[in-house]
Amino acid sequence: MVLLLTSDSDYFTEVVRNIYGSRRVQKLLGISDDMDAFFCAAILRRFFHIITDKYASYVVIRAMLVFDKKKKYVMYEHLLHHALDIARNQYGCIALNEVITDADDPFYRNLLLDLVARNALCLSNDPSGNFVVQHVLTLYDLRCTHNVAVSLRGHCIDLSFKKYGSYIVKKLLDTEESMAVVVTELLECEGGRLMRLARNEYGSFVVVKALRVTHEMNRVDLFRGLVQKLMPFRHRLLRSHGSNIANMLESTI
Repeated sequence: MVLLLTSDSDYFTEVVRNIYGSRRVQKLLGISDDMDAFFCAAILRRFFHIITDKYASYVVIRAMLVFDKKKKYVMYEHLLHHALDIARNQYGCIALNEVITDADDPFYRNLLLDLVARNALCLSNDPSGNFVVQHVLTLYDLRCTHNVAVSLRGHCIDLSFKKYGSYIVKKLLDTEESMAVVVTELLECEGGRLMRLARNEYGSFVVVKALRVTHEMNRVDLFRGLVQKLMPFRHRLLRSHGSNIANMLESTI
């Protein structure tokens, strides 16, 4: 039955793209090595099309959990080859995040994290890819977070003006090393631009968090630097999205 199901790539892909077909195939994965060999071959023949489908992608996610190491390694290689295109796909980004979370092989997990970090800028500006960058930052892998911060250095302010970009920058503020990268960029930018960011509907949240974390982490140098740079604009911030920033500045006087 499994041989018949998997021998025709078009038919197999059609089955797993159906919600009920996907669920049935998932239940068959991991039962026997022989069956898994057929399923693995079928998945690899249409790997990109399967992992970027709303329902079929769950077959890949399940396979990556239950296949033996040899089959997993082959799938990891396919995943790495297509990773950027998968990350920039509406459903592929969800599947990639799941695979990264569940990855039980440190070598391939680090390869995936490094790939995301190296390409953090283009992914951060992508409607789907930004979710992958956000996700790897929530794993609190210090090496990955550092690498993402390095890739985004010089672009944090631009990202902060955007909805999803601001989410990424706020996550960088959660660890002290990457926080310093973001705040240094805020301090080095032209005063008027910082004021516009502080008044922006998304950027204001970045500035508020930057003030809060520098204070909580006892980074007095960075906190005072932000306060001094923002203080001349506090009255212009009151009637804008930056009203909370204005209130924080007033409390330091």
